[in-house]
Amino acid sequence: MNLIDRYVGRSVLITALYGVFVLSFVLVLGNVFKELLDLLINRDVPLRYILLFILYVLPFSLTFTLPWGFLTAVLLIFGRMSADNEMIALRSCGVSLRRVCVPVLAVAAGLCAITFWINAKIAPLAEMAMRESIATMARTNPAALFVPDEVVDQFQGKKIYVGGKHGEELTNVTLIEENDGGMPLRITYARRGVIEPDEDSGELTLTLYDAKFEQRNEKDVFSFGEIRHGISVREATVHIPLEDLVADHLRGRPLRSYTLVELWRQLPQAGDLSQRVAVMSEISKRFSMSLASLAFALIAMPLGVTAQRKETSVGFGISLALAFSYFFFVVLAEMLRGNPNAYPYLLIWIPNVLFIGIGARLLLRLDYR
Repeated sequence: MNLIDRYVGRSVLITALYGVFVLSFVLVLGNVFKELLDLLINRDVPLRYILLFILYVLPFSLTFTLPWGFLTAVLLIFGRMSADNEMIALRSCGVSLRRVCVPVLAVAAGLCAITFWINAKIAPLAEMAMRESIATMARTNPAALFVPDEVVDQFQGKKIYVGGKHGEELTNVTLIEENDGGMPLRITYARRGVIEPDEDSGELTLTLYDAKFEQRNEKDVFSFGEIRHGISVREATVHIPLEDLVADHLRGRPLRSYTLVELWRQLPQAGDLSQRVAVMSEISKRFSMSLASLAFALIAMPLGVTAQRKETSVGFGISLALAFSYFFFVVLAEMLRGNPNAYPYLLIWIPNVLFIGIGARLLLRLDYR
């Protein structure tokens, strides 16, 4: 039996690792790189930040690709063994289907432990590290925030639009300075501008040339008759505190950036019911997603045996359908996180209950057949 356990376990594990690599690279990192390519080309972000972003995103992606790759591996291996009549040979030797499933369940248990570790600690720490690296990049290289034909609204009380950019030189600059209520107080138009960071003073210096601006009454911004138009200056300097930009990236910490221990501590401090339900949903998600490999294993083994196909396309098709069904409930629970009446912290457990229940029943029926 040790030989059979090693054969089945090694086949499933190697195929699962290959599947995780392909899914992480093609489905996750491929899309991430497509988004980060804009940062590399249009925003002049250093390559080391791009590599750091990919490294920080990888733990979060593994919470999805680990169980999905394992699901695909089990379907392919059991489908091939069934098509090659290896299952019939094992049954003829007195080895039950339940015994063949033992090494697969052992691998599933190991993957569940790894996924729980990632969900509970590694992914939240990577999320916070990524947010801090964005803040650091904004502090040391704020020029990367300015992209032609886009509005920069990360600065508190200011919105900046640039028509073109050549290094640190900006063209067709529009600067809108707002009051505490978000209403514009001053709108400045400039043909050219130069942006320079000053780390010593912690400010970003924006020098505008050939600028014209209009000024509104600070006491009554809706008094359009008091707007002063046509004020022109050859050169104007605007100082923007970088603290506002850094704080913007660090404030509003999302729940996914909390470790599991921090979430448990956050639960008694939750204010209203919706916030408490949101924290409970995030905790349930961490535990539920950690059991995805076990749920996928139980549903994939009988489906792989009954499919009896060597073709990888069949296995990939079944795995895609099962993964979509499972992650649909995860996405649905995320959407309903702030709705206490929807019980999102219970909704996220539905795919585990269904997959484990149906898979265990199918396995018992196949074993007694």
